[in-house]
Amino acid sequence: MAGRINDDDVKAVRDAVPIDSVVSEYLQLRSAGGGNLKGLCPFHDEKSPSFQVSPGKGLFHCFGCQEGGDTIAFVMKIDHLSFSETVERLAAKAGITLRYEEGGYNPSHQRGERIRLIEAHQAAADFYVRALESPEAEIGRKFLAERGFDQDAATHFRVGYSPAGWDHLTRYLRGKGFSDKELITSGLSQDGRRGPIDRFRGRLMWPISDTAGEIVGFGARKLRDDDNGPKYLNTPETPIYKKSQVLYGIDLAKKDIAKASRAVVVEGYTDVMACHLAGVTTAIATCGTAFGNDHIKILRRLLMDNGSARVIFTFDGDSAGQKAALRAFEDDQKFAAETYIAIAPDNMDPCDLRLAKGDDAVRDLVEPRTPLFEFALRQIVGRYDLETPAGRAAALDEAAAVVAKIKTSSVQREVAVQLAGFVGILDQEFVVRRVAQLARWARDKGGDGRGDPRGGRGPGGPQDRRGGTPQQPVHTPAAPSGPALNLRSPAHRTERELLKLALQKPALVSPAFDAYGADEFTAPPYAAVRQCIAEAGGAERGLGDNREYLVAVMDAAPNNTVRSLVTELAVEVFMGRTIDETYAGMQLVHVRLRAVDRRIGEVQGSLARLGSNVAPDDLAAAQNEVWVLQQYAQSLRAKGADAL
Repeated sequence: MAGRINDDDVKAVRDAVPIDSVVSEYLQLRSAGGGNLKGLCPFHDEKSPSFQVSPGKGLFHCFGCQEGGDTIAFVMKIDHLSFSETVERLAAKAGITLRYEEGGYNPSHQRGERIRLIEAHQAAADFYVRALESPEAEIGRKFLAERGFDQDAATHFRVGYSPAGWDHLTRYLRGKGFSDKELITSGLSQDGRRGPIDRFRGRLMWPISDTAGEIVGFGARKLRDDDNGPKYLNTPETPIYKKSQVLYGIDLAKKDIAKASRAVVVEGYTDVMACHLAGVTTAIATCGTAFGNDHIKILRRLLMDNGSARVIFTFDGDSAGQKAALRAFEDDQKFAAETYIAIAPDNMDPCDLRLAKGDDAVRDLVEPRTPLFEFALRQIVGRYDLETPAGRAAALDEAAAVVAKIKTSSVQREVAVQLAGFVGILDQEFVVRRVAQLARWARDKGGDGRGDPRGGRGPGGPQDRRGGTPQQPVHTPAAPSGPALNLRSPAHRTERELLKLALQKPALVSPAFDAYGADEFTAPPYAAVRQCIAEAGGAERGLGDNREYLVAVMDAAPNNTVRSLVTELAVEVFMGRTIDETYAGMQLVHVRLRAVDRRIGEVQGSLARLGSNVAPDDLAAAQNEVWVLQQYAQSLRAKGADAL
């Protein structure tokens, strides 16, 4: 079995893959000032971005949930990989060949499971693409042509064909070195009477990629009448494929979604193709499941939930499409983006619309028209006879219960007023009160409506450690024992600034900082970070390779809580405007001066408590220590950093 990866190779991988390029595969990043970038945290729900990336230091940190670390830690966390799997994946991205301590290079069969499954899907996609050119696949090419997709379109979307035989792909992948167990685990093969057989046979194949662009599954469309399977057959749930967590086309659309702050949600693979070819390059689709919470999380990270963000759903006008719209409305408030619904004339989907009326019609379709909440409420109200008092009352009861789930009171009131118009009730305040009453009942029952609806660290949410009253985030592990950090305390503010300087700009505080003891930091969490810096070789080590230095400090952390604080301090902006030697000297002096004053107070307090019980020699020694400390304090106040 292969040994641990060579440390120099791990460092090479860490240095070769910029953290901002990796993180931006999963969420939209914008400037946060000071060379840092910010975005919505992928590890917890929030409406206001508290997730920061420091490209220069190769670190990330979320001030909301306290997750932090380097590029390797980010990929491990977000894709649930082991350390070795992550390094292997990033090494492949950077073109670095890894060495292993026990000798030799890593044989392919010894690589991590996720990487092996990804490689199997990549090989399968190549196999399917080539198979689409075969005579047998004529039926597949005809299917595409009839829907307006030529060979260039098929190539762009990597559409392929699975041969109709029992085990064409299985034999091909075996020849590539994949084991039967890997093929079954991947979902590409399934158990047959005499061993594994192909899961997909005689079908048109669409590769489904994750946000990072790696193929994790397939969608297969049947082509022949003698195929007794479902119209669409997707990869089953596997270690790398969870249908509730993937969006078809997200790898192609993510950059334009982030750039335009707009996403178009369609219902099928061919609809995504039609939209993209018509110029709507923000189109994505779910894969055999309803649009749900995990899909929302993916889009929110790309949209950044800014005020101009738009999500447009295109559902069929039939009953199934209406149900899909209502389900989407249930989740609507989880977006800060405005949501709309677009239904094509004659209930055509985007693919049919493009065939019938061209690209312009598709582009026109997805221009925001009807707010989703309006469509959903009209669907509910439309089921009742509004000409009768009983019909209006019944419509109000059902629709008001839906509006009551809107957590933001101002939005809830606005929608309630519009609901009164939909139902035909002139007394708008009656409807507003009815909705508010239902919302209160839900809160009293412990249901919808509890807590801060905004999540994250927006106004009214938990403050970060840079100001205000600190609150413990939901998933934050307990801090080291001792007084809580309080940035209203001048001592804590200064200690924090000094540690940030030692981590981010060690040249400004070295070598003086390395003479400071952990006991000079009054907050136990800060003392723990100071100890980590000491164990990593001191701030002087940061004068060389700053990234290597920060990694060493994190490695010295005794637990995740301290490690998280290290990354937080390593990316947090400074309080001062000009960060230079003068500013650094002030922090050094203030921390030392407070430590000296504390020591003077401790000695004098001990003498006062002991009174006349102090031995003459001890008294003389204590008085001498106080005198020396007082002289040192006076020098610090007069000369500043020159007295250190």
